[in-house]
Amino acid sequence: MAAPTIAPTNARKRTKVRSLADAIHRLGDIPLERIRFQPAPGTATKADVIREAKKDGFYCELVDGILVEKAVGIRESLLAMIIGRLLLDFVLPRNLGIVTGEQGLLQLFPGLVRGPDVAYIAWSSIPGGAIPEVPIPHLVPDLAVEVLSKSNTKREIQRKLNDYFDAGVKLAWVVDPRRRTVRVHVAAEDFVELKKTETLGGGSVLPGFSLPLAKLFAELDRKAPKG
Repeated sequence: MAAPTIAPTNARKRTKVRSLADAIHRLGDIPLERIRFQPAPGTATKADVIREAKKDGFYCELVDGILVEKAVGIRESLLAMIIGRLLLDFVLPRNLGIVTGEQGLLQLFPGLVRGPDVAYIAWSSIPGGAIPEVPIPHLVPDLAVEVLSKSNTKREIQRKLNDYFDAGVKLAWVVDPRRRTVRVHVAAEDFVELKKTETLGGGSVLPGFSLPLAKLFAELDRKAPKG
């Protein structure tokens, strides 16, 4: 049987996947337990993403016709919630656009659905300037935030960054809870790494926004009061 052809999800050249190992490698060598086997790898669609979320509450990304479960973790979710809240506090009073969380799946290209842990989308990036009603709109965030989990591989995150910036993302933050750093990307391979003593800014995407990283990562050390 002929090797399946993966429809291009971005501007890169169409390639063929000749084995399951090839497919996993293209996904970023992620753990096998995060790869859904139904529907068959290479055949999944956006409709399958929606159906699986309704069925069992798990949110998957769609990459190369494969459903990939999002990495999970309570510490990662905590940091994402805080970043999302602070972005909302900045964006809403100025009515700059919308801020979405980890369930805010976005179609970046036909056949490619990504779910940033947090995303900011300016009104100018939303056709018609109104919040879409469809569950997975074709939208590209201006800012995409990924909070690393233990099951995220370096190659997986690099693939995500490639996808984001190919689609037109202007800024990406990669938050590492274990090292307590944030990589600020203006392109997939163009970044600066901020340590926990430094301050994260919004750059040209969100001028005026700032977040002291010591304040963010201190949430990981918070404990119940004694007594």
